[in-house]
Amino acid sequence: MRPLFEKVTVPEGASWAMLNRKLDDDIPFQWHYHPEFELTLTLNSRGQRYIGDSIASYDDGDLVLLGPNLPHTWFSAEKIDARRPHHALVMWFTEAWGESVTSTLNEMQALAPLLARASRGVVFSSEVASAARPIIEAIPERTPAGRLSRLMEVLALLATDTAARPIAGPGADRRKVGSPDQGRIERVLDHIHAHYRDRIAIDALADVAALSPSGFHRLFRRHTRLTVSDYVAELRIGQACQLLVNTAQPVAHIADAVGYQNLANFNRRFRALKGLTPREFRRSFAR
Repeated sequence: MRPLFEKVTVPEGASWAMLNRKLDDDIPFQWHYHPEFELTLTLNSRGQRYIGDSIASYDDGDLVLLGPNLPHTWFSAEKIDARRPHHALVMWFTEAWGESVTSTLNEMQALAPLLARASRGVVFSSEVASAARPIIEAIPERTPAGRLSRLMEVLALLATDTAARPIAGPGADRRKVGSPDQGRIERVLDHIHAHYRDRIAIDALADVAALSPSGFHRLFRRHTRLTVSDYVAELRIGQACQLLVNTAQPVAHIADAVGYQNLANFNRRFRALKGLTPREFRRSFAR
């Protein structure tokens, strides 16, 4: 199932857009993408959210930030309070808006790393999401200027969340590092993404980075928070998810296409990372 393009319209007199969405029946499955960042707070609802190659449960107060062009949808299972609707507060802003805020306002520079991480999607800790919730809930009732100041307040708060976690795999996580290590880590990631189906020797990656093996390990973990083997596994399984959703290829063919010659090993690794078998993952989209 290929995601549909969604056109986000910014209202006149504003620099960003917001949707205060209330649904009595359910939140429907609408697999889509758009070039804007999206911050979504979901209230009075339980179900599953599909983001990139991730399927995960969500509950009341779920707060996530999505980067541009990352496919996503929510699919509700039940209301928490049956007397009230499913409620989603959705905020969109462009890459240009984010860059202008972080580059021109010293107070917002800490937001830049969070926006870079959003290429995989970010789910925020329950503590920070709870603190952000009343600020977000108050936004629709504000004037345009008041809405903007509230959004900035929320983003500044989210940038402090050290417990925020990535959602999708590393397949799309190729944004610039913005540090003296930028050239080294970009060369390494380019090499891994070109050869992830093959066995990749650590010595070869260290040569690409022009570092010793120990120096390379430190560099890689600092910028990806993963070992090379874990990064490659997440990348392979992420590519497999795209093939499961977008093609009708048999699971065995997909396993081979992403570098697993042993189908049992592929199924085991897939379930460990996604909590589902490949067939269950495909059926969750087909339904």
